[in-house]
Formats: sequence, C-alpha cells, structure tokens
Amino acid sequence: MKPNYKLNVIHRYIMLLFKRLSERQLMMLIAFLIGIVTAFAAYLFEATVDEIRTVLTNWVNADKVNILYLVSPLLGIIIVTLFVKYVVKESISHGVTKILYAIIHKGSKLKPHNTYSSILGGAVTIGFGGSVGPEAPIVMTGAALGSNIGRFFRMNYRNTTILLGCGAAGALAAIFKAPIAGVVFVLEVLMLDITMLSIIPILIAAVTSTTIIYFMHGFEPVFSVTMGENAIRVAHMPYYLVLSVLCGFVAYYLIFTSAKIEKAFKKIKKQYQKWIIGGSILGILIFLFPPLYGQGYNSISNLINSDMPSLFQNTLFYSLQNSIWVLLAFLAAVIAFKSIAMACTNAAGGVGGAFAPSLFLGAFTGFFTATLLNYLFGLDLPVTSFTLVGMAGVMSGAMNSPLTAIFLIAEITGGYRLFVPLMLVSAIAFAISYYFSPYSVYTRELVLSGDTMAVSKEKAMLFIDTENLVEDDFTTVREDMTLGDMIDVVAQSRRNIFPVVNEARELKGVVTLDDIRQDMFDRSLYNRYYVYDYMTTPPAYIEWGEPISTILEKFDKTGAWNLPVVNEENRYVGFVSKSKIFSEYRNELQKE
Repeated sequence: MKPNYKLNVIHRYIMLLFKRLSERQLMMLIAFLIGIVTAFAAYLFEATVDEIRTVLTNWVNADKVNILYLVSPLLGIIIVTLFVKYVVKESISHGVTKILYAIIHKGSKLKPHNTYSSILGGAVTIGFGGSVGPEAPIVMTGAALGSNIGRFFRMNYRNTTILLGCGAAGALAAIFKAPIAGVVFVLEVLMLDITMLSIIPILIAAVTSTTIIYFMHGFEPVFSVTMGENAIRVAHMPYYLVLSVLCGFVAYYLIFTSAKIEKAFKKIKKQYQKWIIGGSILGILIFLFPPLYGQGYNSISNLINSDMPSLFQNTLFYSLQNSIWVLLAFLAAVIAFKSIAMACTNAAGGVGGAFAPSLFLGAFTGFFTATLLNYLFGLDLPVTSFTLVGMAGVMSGAMNSPLTAIFLIAEITGGYRLFVPLMLVSAIAFAISYYFSPYSVYTRELVLSGDTMAVSKEKAMLFIDTENLVEDDFTTVREDMTLGDMIDVVAQSRRNIFPVVNEARELKGVVTLDDIRQDMFDRSLYNRYYVYDYMTTPPAYIEWGEPISTILEKFDKTGAWNLPVVNEENRYVGFVSKSKIFSEYRNELQKE
C-alpha cells in the first residue's frame, strides 16, 4: 500500500502546482516536456545503435568480407528474445501497429515498460545487424511516454490520445530533424483528428524535440545533399513516371512479402527453430549484401553521394564494382532481399519497424532506375534526385502516407527543390500500391485479424469520452427484496431498469419493468415472490474506462439497448445506453 500512497501524494502535489492552468495550457506544457524527453530518448537510442555497429563492423578492411555478418544478427535476435521473454514478458515488435491498436481498443493506454523496452530491444536488434528500422521502437517509446504521462495526469481519452501523438511526433521529429514530417505522420498514419486542440500540442512537441536534437547533433540535415543544376528539369518528368510505377510495385512487394514470411514463421512453434531459420537466412543475406545490415542509412548516404566503393565494402563483389552490370545486379538483389531480411528479423524475434526499410528500398529503386535508364538510353538523369524521390515513393506506398513521405524527404535533405517530382511519384506510387493492397504495412496485420476499424475508424466516434456515457441514476435493489418492496422502488424511480446488487455493490443481475409487469398488480404475490425470482443476467458487461470501439462491438453482438457498467472489482457503476451514445456522437460531430 505504501508505494501507491506515495504515488498519490506526488500526484496531488503536482496537480496543486498546475491547478491554475487551464486544460489547454496544461496540455501545451506537457507537450513541451514530452518533446524534451523524446529528444533525449532518440539521442540515446541512436548513440547505442552506432556504438554497437562500430564495435562489430569497423575492424575489417573494406576489401575483406566480415565473417561476423553470418552470426551477429542471430546473436542480437537471441538477446532481444530472451529480454522480451524473461524481463518484458510481452511482445514489443510492430510498434506502430501496437500504437494503432491501443488508440482503437485500449483507450490509448500503453504499458509503462514500453517507455524503455522498445528502444532497448530495437537498439540491440539493429546494432547487431537486424535489417529493420529504428523509427518504430523510438516512436513506440515516445507514444508510451505521452500515454503514461496522460494517465498520470488522469486525462480523458481524447487528451491522452493527443499526448500519445505528441510523443510519437516528437520521437520521429528527433530521429530525422523533421518537425513537419513528425506532425504529418501522426495525423496521417496514426489518424488523429485535425483540430486546434490536437495540432498545437503536437507541433510544440515536434518543434521542441527537433530543437534539442539540433544542439546535440548540429543543424545539418540527416542526409547531406548537393543539388546540381541538373537536379530538376521538366524533361525528366516522364522518367519520374517510370520511377513512380516501380516504387508502387516495390511498396506492394514489401507489404506482401513481409506479411507472407511472418505468417509462415507463426506456424513454427519452437522459438529456437525461429532463431535458426530466421537467423540463418538473415546472416547469409547480410554476408552476401552488407548494405542489408541494420537500418541502412549509411548505404542511403552512399547512394546519394554516388559513393560506390563504400557501397561495396566487405562484399564478395568489391573488385567488380566498376562493372555497370555487376552494379545493377547488386542493386536489384538488394531490393529483392531487403523485404525478406526485414521480415525474418521481426519474425525471428527482433524488434524494429518498416519505416527505414521503405526509405532504403526507395533509395535503391530510385538509384537503380536512373542508372539503368542513363546506361541504356544515354540519358543524363540526376541519380541523386531519383534516389531521394524514390525514397518518398516507396514509403508513400508501403505506409499509405504520401504527405509524410513528401515532407520527410524535403526536410531531411534540407530543401524543397524536388517538391513537384516528390508529389508526383508519391501520389502515383501510393495509388498503385493501394490498388493491390488497401492496407499499409502497419494496418495489414490488424485488418487480417478482423480489426476493420484500423483503416475505417470514425474519428468523432473514437474521441467520445466513454466515462461521459455512463448514467448512474438507476435505483438499485437487492435480490432478497420482496416483490412488494420492489413495487415501492418502482413507484419512486424514473427508470425501467433496476440493477441488482449485494451489500458490497457487486452486480448480481438486472430486473426490468417488463419482467415484473404481469405480477405487479396482484397484491397476493407481493410477499410470495422475491427479486431473485425475476432477476436476469445481462447479455454483456461494460468495464469502467473501456474504449468506445469495444463498447460498440458488445452492443452489436448482443442487440441490447442498455448494458451495465462495472469496475475491476465487479462493482456496479451505472449503465450505458445506445441513445446516450447517439447523443454524444452528435455532439462530437458538431465539434468536428
């Protein structure tokens, strides 16, 4: 009891400090604090990944293969799997997918361990060579920080969701030094509503985290790009159309391949078998194609700067790098195997996301397209521009997020000169990928499990505060009351439903006016029958604080008009009715 008591004292003391602040002022202050915390979390995460990678890779000469590539990814996955099994005791992979699930089904509540477990698992996975991205773990960490801070201040569902979005935006903005992309990501991928109440705190968090990262890492963009005079020309537009089509198919390939491989791994029951199969495939692929190691940002930089010697470091093809056909074959192989490497990493037990892999695939697709067209047709297409635009194209298609892709590439390269081709390629790639798979790499798993709200949720419905739905003006009765006593209660009540509770206010059942109607006018039965003779069990119960999505599911399955609400101890709280939901929904629509 003491820890809870101390926590309550701390909570009361903090709330007293902020009691003069309005709700909006408090939200802005908390958003500012979240921006600070997520910036330091992102910095620590990146530093850990870089340190592990440096130790494992920098001891081998560029023209020699690195034998550690065969085993280090497997070692990292084993460490993370044991950490998850014995310390966390809950899956922490697919961070963005879990955030979406929490928003829809868990009242935007993420567990406290998510504030640290994802960055620890992600850092080890990626540092040891897992072919996944760091964004999902750090975004999960930021979202968990926002969610738990919201719960500490006892915010309602709407404000907790906004603070969760603040954490996600701050984390992504810190990773890429891209505040606009961080905000757009939250609005587009996490599908938060665009209102003044939500957009201002998210902006504050994103700008705060980016500012802090500027002072830690400098003001240079993530990828240093030098745009020549040939960077963008009207004559290049037809070739950008070719690139957009390729990006659309590569994005679909990423979604399809990762889903199929992870589905196949789920059929494997023994964890050690997943280690052996996934680790072996991953190790061999990285040994043959070292750019698949980790998140791949170094390889993206090599492509942007046309640094082929660095791209071929530690490969079996180092001496053949000057052959155009070897280069094209190498690029095509990396594109083909990246999705497989990513899926094997996650399916075997690693922790990481698809954000960086989509950028990686886009960069290689853009570079491959420009190089091939230049060689075959004697063109002078800007390889750097195609590399950057390709990043936006695949990301747009894989994540169903064209706006995020456009602004991210514009921000991480330090300019907006490519804005027109970015919009063109992102839009077409998104349309092609969406045609084959309307679900993103984040929502596909949820939808396949039957969770259609992941892609078609009604924002006005989701932001209903479920605690406002509970009506507590129902008169309670005891099961040992006589019918006569029950009639006296009915005469004083405005309701036709009567919850039956015991002395501890535990809900035992309900009695409706229809249940007693045929006997209520026969006085000879008043002392013969008792409440328990008429009591029935409700078709479903609603738990206090339950999200609106599951409440709607219960009403849909039972066909009931009213359902009782109980707390964690099964004590009666009140009722939720369909009419109350409709009324609150109408109010939310008016606000929107």
